[in-house]
Amino acid sequence: MKLIRTQDAVGHVLCHDMTQIIPGQYKDARFRKGHVVREEDIPVLLSMGKENLYVWEMVPGMVHENDAAERLCALCENENMVRSQVKEGKIELSAAMDGLFRVDTARLNQINLLGDIMIATRHGNRAVHKGDKLCGTRVIPLVIEEEKLRRAEETGGGRPLLELLPWKLKTAAVIATGSEVAKGLIEDAFTPVVARKLAEYGIEVTRTSKPGDDMARITGDILAAKEAGADLIVCTGGMSVDPDDRTPGAIKASGARIVTYGAPVLPGAMFLLGYFADGMPVMGLPGCVMYAGRTIFDLILPRAAAGVPVTREEIAALGEGGLCLGCEACTFPNCGFGV
Repeated sequence: MKLIRTQDAVGHVLCHDMTQIIPGQYKDARFRKGHVVREEDIPVLLSMGKENLYVWEMVPGMVHENDAAERLCALCENENMVRSQVKEGKIELSAAMDGLFRVDTARLNQINLLGDIMIATRHGNRAVHKGDKLCGTRVIPLVIEEEKLRRAEETGGGRPLLELLPWKLKTAAVIATGSEVAKGLIEDAFTPVVARKLAEYGIEVTRTSKPGDDMARITGDILAAKEAGADLIVCTGGMSVDPDDRTPGAIKASGARIVTYGAPVLPGAMFLLGYFADGMPVMGLPGCVMYAGRTIFDLILPRAAAGVPVTREEIAALGEGGLCLGCEACTFPNCGFGV
């Protein structure tokens, strides 16, 4: 930094906050650290008794924090996002609509490893609502080397680090298995739970059936639902290793490609996910989805609703964070479950 006369400070960057005191009216920072001095600021600074100022010595190859934040924000910003004004060297992005928020974690980590640069986001693969904060960007010092920003931009690769995808699926078929349900011995309490969860993402249950435990009938109902044009097929129950539980075999017999039967998540270890050749997802939900507050279904459903295929590797990665703690007051998704 260097000391200069206030009258010569236009275009320079302040090194510290400048407090203005007006007795009985005002006492606060009139100019913040990092502020770029403008012509109209000179009379105000002089009225505050500031004849001289400490400013950053801007040299070629250095970028002010506000300009740097703009460039970092450009690495993140994508469709369906709203950018804030730069404030104290920081810019935030917020959701312009409800949808699935996604983060390219590998590239984000590479950029944050460069030093003197930070991009902080919320966790990806989660549902967000219009107005939710998505990320904040800034550099650590008041000024940063142009070369370091260029390396960040090269690491970004010309593609935004973030995505906000709209809900894509509109309709679902729910196939409630179990002979006790088919015979009316117990009420089907599973379908209403699934319907409520689907409705959170704008998905309407347009078809239901109760094929019992007959594997051929379950398979037939899956194929009928697919033929009827459902966007998603959900089979409830019949997912354990009991001899009467036929749902996994029925889904496989329907021709769906099974991504996984089993997930490192509690509740939800017996979850099944598959896809037909045209990309339509089919799920087998274990009984815990009916009675537990949040399960594997809540982690996979947002991705399915946005039309994003889920891989076996992504399901395996849910193991860390895949243990729901069953808190007395559930705060999901603002908790560690599924992170």
